[in-house]
Amino acid sequence: MRQWQKITQKKARIEIIPMIDVMMFLLVFFVLISVNVIPALGIKTQQPNSSQTQSLKTPDIQVIVTLGKDGEIQIDGKNVSLQQMVSAIRAKTGSSATAAVIVNSDKGAEVQTLVDVMDEIKASGLGKVSLATRQRQ
Repeated sequence: MRQWQKITQKKARIEIIPMIDVMMFLLVFFVLISVNVIPALGIKTQQPNSSQTQSLKTPDIQVIVTLGKDGEIQIDGKNVSLQQMVSAIRAKTGSSATAAVIVNSDKGAEVQTLVDVMDEIKASGLGKVSLATRQRQ
């Protein structure tokens, strides 16, 4: 009687390396897309140029007040009016006595709006006010 050879079946293998490559590609793809799709908070500004810029290094709590071209005022990306500005700054700083307020103004913003904002900040007792500028090249 004739005997047939047993056919050995190979076990199926799942290759991990190509799967990891595909997952890494998808991860990078979605991260890059989500960074470009989600808009940045706040108004886009073009800061004025100055030849006398200094870096601000302070241990105080920093609050950024942004002035737009159309007279809009934002604190940390949220629109506020001139009358609400000081209370919004106080809410950000909490019970801290010292706070550094950085005014980030667009170079097309009205000077009167800038002066009004700085007057309100000084009148409220928040002493440290800085104006954000770019280094002139």
